[in-house]
Amino acid sequence: MLARVFSCAVIGLDGVIVEVEVDTSQGLPGMDIVGLPDAAVQESRQRVMAAIKNAGYAYPRKRLTVNLAPGSVRKEGPVYDLPIALGVLACMEIIPDEALNDGLVIGELSLDNSVRHVRGILPMAVIAREKGFKRIFVPESDAAEAALIPEIEVIPVQTLAALVSFLNGQNPITPQPLTKVDNKEAWALTDFKEVKGQEHVKRALEVSAAGGHNVLMIGPPGAGKTLLARALPAILPTLSIEEALDVTRIYSISDLLPPDTPLIQARPFRAPHHTISNAGLVGGGNWPHPGEVSLAHRGVLFLDELPEFGKHVLEVLRQPLEDKTVTISRARGSLSFPANFQMVAAMNPCPCGFYGDTYKPCTCSQSSITTYQKRISGPLLDRIDIHIQVPRVDYEKLSDNRFGEPSFSVRERVEAARNIQRTRFVDNGKENHRIFCNSDMGNSDIRKFCKLDESCNTLMRAAMNQYHLSARAYHRVLKLARTIADLANMDKISTSHLAEALQYRPQVF
Repeated sequence: MLARVFSCAVIGLDGVIVEVEVDTSQGLPGMDIVGLPDAAVQESRQRVMAAIKNAGYAYPRKRLTVNLAPGSVRKEGPVYDLPIALGVLACMEIIPDEALNDGLVIGELSLDNSVRHVRGILPMAVIAREKGFKRIFVPESDAAEAALIPEIEVIPVQTLAALVSFLNGQNPITPQPLTKVDNKEAWALTDFKEVKGQEHVKRALEVSAAGGHNVLMIGPPGAGKTLLARALPAILPTLSIEEALDVTRIYSISDLLPPDTPLIQARPFRAPHHTISNAGLVGGGNWPHPGEVSLAHRGVLFLDELPEFGKHVLEVLRQPLEDKTVTISRARGSLSFPANFQMVAAMNPCPCGFYGDTYKPCTCSQSSITTYQKRISGPLLDRIDIHIQVPRVDYEKLSDNRFGEPSFSVRERVEAARNIQRTRFVDNGKENHRIFCNSDMGNSDIRKFCKLDESCNTLMRAAMNQYHLSARAYHRVLKLARTIADLANMDKISTSHLAEALQYRPQVF
């Protein structure tokens, strides 16, 4: 007898429908699984056998063949335990075969027949709705995540026995209600009001947040670079529902969603250690999985002690910084992951950290300073819009009990600037989803929205001659000036906006 159950695989960030076909035949008892399964799928034979027995049913003493179709798609993980078990029970006529035709079944089985959490539920629920399935059976712990997607019934499953009773019409299971989503204010790591002094750095970070620009902070140890970086998410605009679902999908596939958080509503803040590998940063593996740049999508990637990162690790950042996506190619195929993040980096000016400090002399030789600074290549520095010096803070400012401007006040200005940009990037009445902020503009957008008058052209010509700016740096200065003008609610870029943008060009290197 042949039974068919529908399940799902995840390739990259997208779900793919998988047909689990179970056939029984005469022969030595056992189970063969075909269809490009990995080791975890092969191990489901033992889990399914024990779960069926502990659910109170007799395991068939026949030869079982399980086919996971299509055979060209790699199957990984224990997500197919529950559909395989249902297919076996359907072959035994314990459950009606037609009860599974309109639903997608997902879940890992414990030996005691309880159903465990699996990763990637959100993209699976999305593809189930797109393919016209009426309901989806998921582990109870993942039901809230699946219920983020409307127009599909989510059935939370505690045990295999409970699901069999439900499919036989004996014991009903209450569907999971649609998960309510509200744009609540997300908790931030650090508030701007807690940062003493460094007003010019706060201004640079405000400009960065308003336009999505990359930042490099250079200063001695203890000046507050890390604290300022951790305060940046607090002034970024609140995630929209579409952006939150986009971020949640990546974390769901990476199995990094907190158990009680079906939807991520705070902008990601990722701070990998400088010992990270290429694959850890941009993604990889035998079958590629998202890296830190994708986990920082729609948020902040903070690289502390930038020169301590491996040279090749830093160089792989160049493509995602430019294209906002990461494409990883393997012999079996290529996968693309989104990587529209805002990079914030921090570094000391020299190995001892006190080059240029007014209080503590530097003990490094000129050659060691040059070698240290050259660990960061020119092409990577060219992709960073804002270079800002972070000096040590005076005692008077540190001991001052007064608070600075709070993050929510700065965020109001940032959101106003982002609204101006959102209105600007409307194409024929529809929002241009390629461009979210000024840093995403291409050359054609720059020509259209960053026009300079004669006085600005004179200033820009002088700056090009003095700083020897590359074509990329020239365009980045224009985008930065456009953001500064948006913060001032000005339609046109003036010389003051352009001058402020030019002062953020690198001074040390």
